[in-house]
Amino acid sequence: MRHLAFLVRLDEERCLGRAAAAMGLAQPAASKLLRQVERSLGVKLFERHARGIEPTGYGEILIRHARLAVSALGLAREEIAALKSGLSGKTTIGTIVNPGTTLVPEAIRRMKQRYPGVLISVELDPSRQLVERLLQGHLDLVVGRVLDPTLADELVYEPLAAEEPHSIIASAKHPLAARKGLQLEDLIEQPWILPPPGSLVRERLIALYAQRGWSLPANIVEAVALPVITPLLQQSEMVVALPEEVVLPYCDAGILSVLVRNLPLGVGAFGLITRRNRPLSPGAQLMLNTLREVAGHVYPAESRSTTSPDRHH
Repeated sequence: MRHLAFLVRLDEERCLGRAAAAMGLAQPAASKLLRQVERSLGVKLFERHARGIEPTGYGEILIRHARLAVSALGLAREEIAALKSGLSGKTTIGTIVNPGTTLVPEAIRRMKQRYPGVLISVELDPSRQLVERLLQGHLDLVVGRVLDPTLADELVYEPLAAEEPHSIIASAKHPLAARKGLQLEDLIEQPWILPPPGSLVRERLIALYAQRGWSLPANIVEAVALPVITPLLQQSEMVVALPEEVVLPYCDAGILSVLVRNLPLGVGAFGLITRRNRPLSPGAQLMLNTLREVAGHVYPAESRSTTSPDRHH
């Protein structure tokens, strides 16, 4: 495990000296460690360059598996620690915004009622980042989208909802909140809150602007967390593209307002994502089962695919 952890650190630092220091090794000892691994495999794992080192094709393969092994050991340690402290398991899930405010909280509530000893951790991010963390072994399961078709053989995808309609949301006191018949082009000059680059919603929104020949928003803040977004909306004239149901309580309370409904973003279906051929821990399996159960009530049957989860990617 020490060898594998060192390879992962070496890939992150791309510098033998920094990687050695991070692992508490002298540089000669670190060089010896790397040579041992290369000799045992009979291949060169890293190439030296003027700016540091880079993994070879062989190195990239081993690093990918090393990350999974190191992550799996870390998760095992966490589960053991949870059991020692009186808990009865642990699961870490990732979710995109909409199910993160509807499906996931209700599933967690049911889980804690039935299995109070299971420790549940939640991460909220765009789908690409969540799937990457899932493949690295940092998450047990994801509620999101598979946006890269090349990953189909590594993932199991179980559809939940066919589409996630988005609206433009702003403060109820926004100067445009009282105007009827607003269109997206009326909001070009407004300050925007956008998810970070790589987010599907951001990509689709910018593509929509470009297709219509509009200038892209210049005054933006990047954020995905609702505890950050909602105060920003309340205290400024910013606008954001979100599923309306995510902020429905704020709209009902007269704090936020919907400026434009049903944006033609076409962000598509989302569902439950797990790693293929990687058995879930007991806690993660309980969480997956509970998410399926709650999804049957949250999402209507017509919004689900009839494709078998094991064959749908």
